[in-house]
Amino acid sequence: MRFTYDKLDNDIIQIEVLKAEWIRDYLLEIRFTDGKIQKVDFEQFLKNSKHPEIQKYLELELFKKFEIRDGNLNWNDFDLIFPVSDLYAGEITA
Repeated sequence: MRFTYDKLDNDIIQIEVLKAEWIRDYLLEIRFTDGKIQKVDFEQFLKNSKHPEIQKYLELELFKKFEIRDGNLNWNDFDLIFPVSDLYAGEITA
């Protein structure tokens, strides 16, 4: 779920998640391969979801068990994953 964007007309960059750190509650600080750092709060997404497989990540200890795999931020072997472009923008929507 990597994404690319045209940085300077002819310079196309592929963006991946490089690192993510838990800050507090459902807030993660995410570093991308282009050096951008974005804080993303997942709380409202998780609380607003009606799907029990998503709501289970409201359990904080389960939420904190994320990993970076193939440039993506994911939980439990891709049980929960978000488009890199959404993470990059800092906007998680249902």
